[in-house]
Amino acid sequence: MSNIWQILPKPIFCLAPMFGATDSAFRQLLCELGRPDIMFTEFINVQAIFSPDIKTVTQLLSYTPQEQPLIAQLWGLDPELFEAAADFIVRAGFQGIDINFGCPEKAVVKKGVGGALIDNPALAGKIIQSTLKGARNRLPVSVKTRLGYKTINTEPWFKFLLNFELAAISVHCRTAKAMSVGPTHWDEIAKIVQLKNKYNPKTLIIGNGDIFTRELAYQKIKETKVDGVMIGRGVFHDPWIFNSIQIPKTKTDKIAAWERHLAIYRTAWGKTKPIHPIKRFLKVYLKGFPGALTMRTGLMDSL
Repeated sequence: MSNIWQILPKPIFCLAPMFGATDSAFRQLLCELGRPDIMFTEFINVQAIFSPDIKTVTQLLSYTPQEQPLIAQLWGLDPELFEAAADFIVRAGFQGIDINFGCPEKAVVKKGVGGALIDNPALAGKIIQSTLKGARNRLPVSVKTRLGYKTINTEPWFKFLLNFELAAISVHCRTAKAMSVGPTHWDEIAKIVQLKNKYNPKTLIIGNGDIFTRELAYQKIKETKVDGVMIGRGVFHDPWIFNSIQIPKTKTDKIAAWERHLAIYRTAWGKTKPIHPIKRFLKVYLKGFPGALTMRTGLMDSL
């Protein structure tokens, strides 16, 4: 098995999977503005993969060669479907499989999925085992999770995860209940690194949570000894955050990035995907502009 997690130089900079945002078009744009070391698909329901209506899943799984190394992230409840989905992902040409044990959205955790699985280790363990079985040592399997479901549960939860041969564990340093609000607990991630050094040194630990600059990323890497960082909302604060050459961006640069993003989106999806999802990116590119709201409204109306 070729394990992309072990091949890449450390520290690893990852683009977080974000539903409705990190589609193929946005990932292609980042390859031009500043390439992350690893990118993830939006999270994909294992049940939907085997549904007769797979239009949405086809879009979620779409990628171009330039986006590699790309990891497919899966979520769901049925271990058997995770096994079948893992086999499918291997054959689809991805570089890894990631399991979502961290999504905090109410509609997701209400079903007992995502972050809710932190409080259901029996089922979580079956899902991991089934995914590993489906991957059959052909692709590395990783997990994205949080410090706990409703309360911080660092030692029990991560000792449990480290029992499995996971290539990496990405950790958002809040609970699922906290979502993206309130303080981050990077000190807990430092504890997780210590646990992995003791119980399973081969598993990489990737820290995630409120990384809005590369300087802060390197600071957290130094403080916690993680193998890398995962950046989510920070890429909307600065779409060039993954670029190792950090120079101030002009308004012209930002407008050019928006126009390029729009062009890639239209090429990637044509009329198969509505235009409205990309409208949310306008505030990213127009942030700090005088009269940004008026400009954004005008541009949205013109699409």
